[in-house]
Amino acid sequence: MRPRHVALAVALAAVWGFNFVVMQVGLRHFPPLLYAALRFGLAAFPALLFVGRPGVAWRWVLGVAGAIGIGQFGLLLVGMKLGMPAGLASLVLQASAVFTVVFAVLLLGERLTTRRVVGLAIAFAGIFLVAVDFGLSAPLLPFLLCVGAAAAWGLGNVIQRRATPPDSLRFMVWVSALSAPPLLLLSLLVEGMPVISFELEGWLSLGYVAFISTLGGFGVWGWLLKRYDASTVAPYSLLVPVFGLTSAALFAGESVSAVDVAAGILVVCGVLYAGTRPRTTPPARELASLKA
Repeated sequence: MRPRHVALAVALAAVWGFNFVVMQVGLRHFPPLLYAALRFGLAAFPALLFVGRPGVAWRWVLGVAGAIGIGQFGLLLVGMKLGMPAGLASLVLQASAVFTVVFAVLLLGERLTTRRVVGLAIAFAGIFLVAVDFGLSAPLLPFLLCVGAAAAWGLGNVIQRRATPPDSLRFMVWVSALSAPPLLLLSLLVEGMPVISFELEGWLSLGYVAFISTLGGFGVWGWLLKRYDASTVAPYSLLVPVFGLTSAALFAGESVSAVDVAAGILVVCGVLYAGTRPRTTPPARELASLKA
């Protein structure tokens, strides 16, 4: 990846890392499925009135909406509501990088290089350290829901890569529009009639996750997936827990130990190694011309 695109991917990881603390705040005011429905509803309207058609077959829009809109965020928010801490949720969700690579190899025929395998192994060594430091204290069900959310995100990444939408932002608007109604229906079935909160804090949380994290974030994510292999872009999502743990410590009072710091360094090193290409030695003829 080019240096400016690497910087863009890192900035996106920061936005998504802080997003977990913001969602934790929002869940104080809304049930999880309703919160997800409102998130995508706000992301879709009124933007839907000003964009054209998604530019890809509707099956791809529906696929991403089902995987990311309903699968990833439905499972994630329910898991957080049931007790998964923001920092740990940001960590577990990054298993999506592994699912993305696996799905990309199986469904798209992308090549799995030794460098990517080594980089992912280094990064997940860091994630394992953080998981051990947390002491596996989260209840089993919320943990499994977050793993399911990671798998859904990985599948969504591959579907979006296959779709290659010409305009990532317009595509995400349509994904949001098709995600909101099923989530609202699920909310009615599972959570009952909605009780809308009028607390400013809750609506500021919705504004962040709808416009900055969803539209802006997934617009950038899709733009990167359009230009690079999914297995190249996906490892940068491993930086999200670094920012997620940091913001959870600063704003939610979650502790960060020396093990967490060491793990974060491993994650960063693994991501950078997996997402860059080794420098090749110039041919002898080119070296001779440079010396001349």
